[in-house]
Parts: sequence; structure tokens; C-alpha cells
Amino acid sequence: MLSPIQVLCSDITTLSLEPEPFASYTEADIISTVEFNHTGELLATGDKGGRVVIFQREPESKSEPFSQGEYNVYSTFQSHEPEFDYLKSLEIEEKINKIRWLPQQNAAHFLLSTNDKTIKLWKVSERDKRPEGYNLKDEEGRIKDISTVTSLQVPVLKPMDLMVEVSPRRVFANAHTYHINSISVNSDYETYMSADDLRINLWHLDITDRSFNIVDIKPANMEDLTEVITAAEFHPLHCNLFVYSSSKGTLRLCDMREAALCDKHSKLFEEPEDPSARSFFSEIISSVSDVKFSHSGRYLLTRDYLTAKVWDLNMESKPLETYQVHDYLRSKLCSLYENDCIFDKFECAWNGSDSVIMTGAYNNFFRMFDRNTKRDVTLEASRESSKPRAVLKPRRVCAAGGKRRKDDISVDSLDFTKKILHTAWHPNENIIAIAATNNLYIFQDKLNSEMH
Repeated sequence: MLSPIQVLCSDITTLSLEPEPFASYTEADIISTVEFNHTGELLATGDKGGRVVIFQREPESKSEPFSQGEYNVYSTFQSHEPEFDYLKSLEIEEKINKIRWLPQQNAAHFLLSTNDKTIKLWKVSERDKRPEGYNLKDEEGRIKDISTVTSLQVPVLKPMDLMVEVSPRRVFANAHTYHINSISVNSDYETYMSADDLRINLWHLDITDRSFNIVDIKPANMEDLTEVITAAEFHPLHCNLFVYSSSKGTLRLCDMREAALCDKHSKLFEEPEDPSARSFFSEIISSVSDVKFSHSGRYLLTRDYLTAKVWDLNMESKPLETYQVHDYLRSKLCSLYENDCIFDKFECAWNGSDSVIMTGAYNNFFRMFDRNTKRDVTLEASRESSKPRAVLKPRRVCAAGGKRRKDDISVDSLDFTKKILHTAWHPNENIIAIAATNNLYIFQDKLNSEMH
């Protein structure tokens, strides 16, 4: 069973394994994205204040066997600043919408981060030596008077304390009229795409002044607009394929070999609507908030407001599997509409072997579904229940009017301000990262290689 190895506070100045029970936080501290790199050794989070915090996994220690798996702060930097669009009189938030790692090619790491309008490529590198013995500079770096130089020496590299340097390498700007909701690195490792509400652009990682528009669903007359793009992702193996989801609950698989502009999809994945179940909220709750290819590239995982679905790329007519995340909220849709919670965008994640899926819910609950055994579990990421190395207890929500067992939580007592929107799963191991407001929870299954 999963047990928490850490509870990390997003405010680096107060980082600790057990934050103060009622530590205050600001809007800027709220975590807005979580992402493991391709090896799982690094974990990056972005927040509403435009900051990126990178955590590094500690190597295994013989003297402290439990320390393996713990993540400590590796680097923190300001990725984006608030801006103002003077032409449109609009403020551009600094909030980090997405982070995507590039596969490591050398000693340095590279990642992409984006806010609503601008994408940046960052280089993260280590330095543990410094050059000394310059001929034309003194120890403080000032230029010497050449007339005072009487002999020449060969500069040498001297050891120094490890320093992590983060530097911006590229800035990709001015290509999106609407808010960027997704970025995805292609499997060719040379290109990536960025998606906003109506368009998807293809970029080369070395070229910042132009991108290619590969999807444009903007109608000639904006009054004819019926849907928007909600998420997009490249296929993990085939560099010509990508998928994007819409607010109407559809998925479109596109092949860039067919045409330069992929307005005509190769496949359309759509579940036929049950007319008897139609209501005022049907279109809102069917909007897809996240789409993820499985590691094998055979399946798609999507999340809408009430369910998570697994689609087979070879079957467009209906999902292969449908999982009810919090069906007990169906009777609460009216009040959730009034407080705007119905528009919350929950993300979803696969485990490394594509056998288990994970997604968030309210009350700091998150759900896991085993695709093989069809078992599911509800767990809670909270300071009270997540003491380091304690085993997490499954939670259960009792629907309104249902039979209530001991320790069950009534649907009426759920806290809708506490929501797990952002989750990430280690690419190879059973380690998960859960963002809950300004706290990052890292859980690890110490006992089992698969979820039970």
C-alpha cells in the first residue's frame, strides 16, 4: 500500500517534511503543474507566482535505507513575470500552465515552461569547479592594468561547492492569440507543439521567431464557435501523430503526413450521448480536461468532470474502459455550477506499465484504478493523514441518502476548495507526486511493485 515519504511545501523558504499544520500561503504559492523528467530523478513543479521548483531524488544510502526515494530541492527560479498587453489592455498572468522535460542528451537538463502566452526553454546545469589564475583579471574579476602584468600563467580549475545554474536558452513568444493550455515535446526531440483554445502550433526547438500552424478551428465568424481545444499531446513513438481534445468531449487523432494543416483529422473518438441522460450540464461535464497517451502508444487516457476513460486507438466508436471518479457528485451539479467548481480541470496519469491510472478529486482525495483487477481506491493527500512513512488508509465517500459505514465521509461534508488537479507518476517506479494547493505530496509503494 502507498505510504507518504514526504510532504513538501511549495514555499522554498519554509520547505520541510512536515509543514506547520496551519501554515498560511498566498495565491502565488498554489502549485499549477507537476512533472517528472524521463528518468524520474528530477521532479519539477510550477506555481501561480511564475516560479519553477526542481526537486532531485536522493541516492540510496546503506545507513538510511528509507532515504532512497526522497526528493530534496535541487533548484528554484523565476520562470515568468507578470506582463501587460498594451494593444489589448490585458494583463498576462505569470502562472506556469505546463512544464515539459526534454530527454537528457548530455550532463545538462532542459525543460520547457509556459504561461498563457510565452514558452521558455531552460537549461539546468551543475558547476563544481571554477577557473583561477587569470592573466588579465584579478581575483574579483576586475580587468588588470596590462602594464602591471610581468609574467604569464596557465589558468587552472579549482574545486568549489556544487552550484546549480539555470539559464534561459530560448524564448518562444507572440504566436498565440488565446491562452496556451498544452505543450508537448515530439519523439523526434527536435520539435514540440503548443496549443491554445483555437489553434495548435508546431515549433522547432532551435527557432524562436516562427512556428507552423498545424490546427486552426477558429470559425470565420466567432459567433459560430461551438467548441475549443482543451489539451493536446504528441504520440510517444510516432513523430507524425498527435491528438487533441475538445470541450465537446471529442478526441481527434491527426497525422502530419497527410497535410500541412491538420484540420481534417485521421480519427475521431467520440462516445454517443445517451438522450435519456441529457441535462443542462451534459455539455459542461463532457468537456475533456486532459488527454494522455499510454507509454506503449496504444491507448489514450482522458478525464472529463465525472469520469476517466481509456480509449483504444483502433476503436473510435466508444471508450474501452470508463471509470467513475466521483459519481456521487451527479446530484450536486447545480451547486457545483453556481460555485464554478464544475469548470475545474482535473489531470490524469498512467503508471509506468500502463496498468494503473490516477486522477484527482475534491477534499484532497485522489483516485487510482487498476485496469487488470478492476479494483479502485480513494486516498487522501492531507497533512493530517500523510505522516511520513505511515500507510495511507483508503477513504470512502457516502452518496446522499446512501448507507453510511464507519469512517465514511458524507458527500455533503466534502470541501470543494481542496482539490487535487495536478498529479504525476514516476516513469518507472510506484512513486507519485500530488499537488494539493501549495503542498506537494510524494507517495511511494514500498511493498509492492504493482498497486494492490
